[in-house]
Order: sequence, then C-alpha cells, then structure tokens
Amino acid sequence: MAAASAASLRAAAEGRAAKEKHEAAAEFDPGVFTKADFAALAGSQSWLDDVVRPALGAVGLVDDDLAYVTPWGGDPAAITAPTLLVHGADDRMIPATHSEWLAARIPGADLRITPGDGHISVLEHAADALTWLAGQDSSASEATTGAM
Repeated sequence: MAAASAASLRAAAEGRAAKEKHEAAAEFDPGVFTKADFAALAGSQSWLDDVVRPALGAVGLVDDDLAYVTPWGGDPAAITAPTLLVHGADDRMIPATHSEWLAARIPGADLRITPGDGHISVLEHAADALTWLAGQDSSASEATTGAM
C-alpha cells in the first residue's frame, strides 16, 4: 500500500473530523499508481479522470474511507449470490490481500488476482467480468434481485 493510501486510512480511523482535515490538505501522490495504471489512464481509461476528479475531497470519498475502517454491519459469509472479485496484484491503493480476505469469507467467491495490474489497469478485465456475470445461473440472479 502506498504511503498516501495508508495515511488516508489512518486519518479515517481517527474519525470523520480527522479524515476531513486530512483530505483538505492532501495532495495527489503518484506513488498510488503503477506504470500500468498511468498507461490505462492515458489510454482506455482516460474518461475516468472526468468522473473521479469532481469527487475528490467530496463527502463520498470521506464516507468510503470511514466505511473501510468501521464495522460494515453485515457478514460477508452471508452472501449467497455468485461473487467475482478481480484485483490487480500490484494495486498500491488497496492491496490484493483485501480481496483475498473477502474471498476467504464469501462462500464460493471466485477470486482473480491479475498479475501486473494496479488499481486502474485492472479495469481492462471488465469485459471478462461481465462475461463471467452473464454466465451465472439466472435463478441465483433472480433470487438476489428479489432480495434487494
């Protein structure tokens, strides 16, 4: 995990006020991305900056990190829907160990750690993930949809 990502989560662990103060002073650390991430942002994922930039420093960003460091209010072991976790092996923002942790707790989860990918470049596997989703049992999808 890049130092900036770790500092962000440490601030969140101190509470909302500390996290908001941290975000107000935080600057972008290029160390959170890999060369593959920067290549993706310059190419197929170039649209992402237009979506993410307006959200930086926003309440959602603060809420996300607060959710990472507090109880979720649910048990991953209770998930019954087919679950695919795709994570870049070189992700510096959220280490792949997080998806490994989740996969170990979600019954039947399919974990795909993609070598050479970081936080952004892993998005290159979105089509494969959608193909996986399309191949899932429709009765399981209906049961999940009905539970929402």
